[in-house]
Amino acid sequence: MNTEIELQEIVDYNPEARFEKIKTEIYEHSKEASISVANEIAGLIKTRQREGKHCVLGLATGSSPTSVYSELVRMHKEEGLSFKNVITFNLDEYFPMQADALQSYVRFMNEHLFDHIDIDKDNINIPDGTLDQNQVAKFCANYEKKILGYGGIDIQLLGIGRTGHIGFNEPGSGLNSLTRMVTLDHLTRVDAASDFFGEENVPRKAITMGVGTIMKSRKIYLLAWGEGKAPIIQKTIEGEITDTVPATYLQNHPDTTIIIDEAAGAELVRIKTPWLVKPCDWDEKLVRKAVTWLSLKLEKPILKLTDRDYNDNGMSDLITQQDHAYTININIFNVLQHTITGWPGGKPNADDSHRPERANPAKKRVVLFSPHPDDDVISMGGTFHRLVEQGHEVHVAYQTSGNIAVFDDFVLQLADFMKEFDQTQSGSAKGYETIFNQVSSDIQKKKPGDIDTPLVQNLKSVIRRSEAKAGCRFFGTPDENAHFLDLPFYETGAVKKKPLGEDDIQITVDLLRKVKPHQIYAAGDLSDPHGTHRVCLEAVFKAAERCKNDDWFKDCYIWLYRGAWQEWSIDEIDMAVPISPDELMKKRRAVFKHQSQKDSALFPGPDKREFWQRAEDRNRNTAILYDKLGFAEYEAMEAFKRHII
Repeated sequence: MNTEIELQEIVDYNPEARFEKIKTEIYEHSKEASISVANEIAGLIKTRQREGKHCVLGLATGSSPTSVYSELVRMHKEEGLSFKNVITFNLDEYFPMQADALQSYVRFMNEHLFDHIDIDKDNINIPDGTLDQNQVAKFCANYEKKILGYGGIDIQLLGIGRTGHIGFNEPGSGLNSLTRMVTLDHLTRVDAASDFFGEENVPRKAITMGVGTIMKSRKIYLLAWGEGKAPIIQKTIEGEITDTVPATYLQNHPDTTIIIDEAAGAELVRIKTPWLVKPCDWDEKLVRKAVTWLSLKLEKPILKLTDRDYNDNGMSDLITQQDHAYTININIFNVLQHTITGWPGGKPNADDSHRPERANPAKKRVVLFSPHPDDDVISMGGTFHRLVEQGHEVHVAYQTSGNIAVFDDFVLQLADFMKEFDQTQSGSAKGYETIFNQVSSDIQKKKPGDIDTPLVQNLKSVIRRSEAKAGCRFFGTPDENAHFLDLPFYETGAVKKKPLGEDDIQITVDLLRKVKPHQIYAAGDLSDPHGTHRVCLEAVFKAAERCKNDDWFKDCYIWLYRGAWQEWSIDEIDMAVPISPDELMKKRRAVFKHQSQKDSALFPGPDKREFWQRAEDRNRNTAILYDKLGFAEYEAMEAFKRHII
């Protein structure tokens, strides 16, 4: 082999390829990733138009491709991109399912794409959920023939489920499977429960393209966003091919690209442990990540790690850079030790040079943003109580009403209570009996997926509001410091929400400028499966951006909490607040004030534990991890990451 070829092989070498078995592109944000995919699709459409040919697209539903569709619609309206030559085949549809139902994929595609472009309606193909079951097999055979008749699919878009399904090809699906009716996996139905207002309303079957059908596509893009997809993305890209994770079949496809954001790629070797892939630029953030990983992997406290431990685990270059394990160990030990504080608002009259929060002012104004009316006590109840107890002026901003998450029978119970109470006071039920009768009638008439009537929505909002105030009072926060923002993006009455709007941002700005806080706490729990946390955090960030030149904002810290759906990893934590056994019990009692969410939330997501159990387990686990790293043993800890605008 000559020298020129050897050099080219070195240039072409991709170190990630040792672990990643599918081409993977990671973007900082899902929006820019979606634009990139939309540009690829648009490019092919235009090429085929110049050639006088049609373009065949395989399309997916769900949250992953929506931004791709938004960009294609924008290109059509603003740049004149035509879809006259486009033929589409959708991956799947629930069965049975009426085309106009709220959860229908026909409706989804019309709302997100087809109603906004110039595609010929005869060129749209979606599995038919309205068929009699004895007609399905014939329909599926014809679906396959129709795809072949157009020469196959040029570009296939895919999402991925927690089971690793592509389309509705659940674990156990064969490599050569074709379009057919399938039975949905339990996890898939759990994940869809919020769209159907309860798992019991989710169809048990679906019609889906087969793995074999998908694998015949000339080009495949699989899209995945967010922390919740990180574990299955790791298995898909780095794991062995297995029918228990159908997406791994894509490792054998000649032209598949996985498109993900950084959050969805969090478990990949190149992101989680990049020192195992290639030489690293060792800044403090990466050193901290590597040292905590090594300590927990070897089950050795940080101060006991040796040069040999680093060398044997892909970090010899770090030892070379810093001379000795002891130097690295003591530096990271000190960094982590300085994150621990019992004074989340700052300790008065103390040296704050190594504390996460400032000593002054001794009494701070605090705004605690809570996406739902219970996130404040679930995710940071111990810290909330500590801030009040230490004399800070705490305001809680409940960003949404949370009204869709109240069971109908809980509303009936409240309406009945109002009727009975009025009757005991006056001898007759008067107007409250009318209200009870109307509520009862509205609920009886409601079908799964229907939006509540305004009366029922209002009562559900009142329930969540009264529970939130009860939690605040339990911690000693006066009613006037509980602010109910009712951000408009949420108030649709349905699980599907509107995009963040100007009104949402301005409401948030107005509150911040009214309180002028020294501290802002906001939910960074982006694995919330319903997306509310993500939109609420965006509202806080955009409001803070507008306020950043205000005098008060120059002395304001923003702290992000988690707890309901996930927790910060140790290397991400900037402030860890120890919680004693008594405080943990007090936090639990505050969570119990939210009786409409007690025992079982309406939309619990994949984690079946009650929210107080999830939070306590995560708080205890954080304390255990600090203990394993060599720090003091606490009952529990609430963790925060500082965000800088």
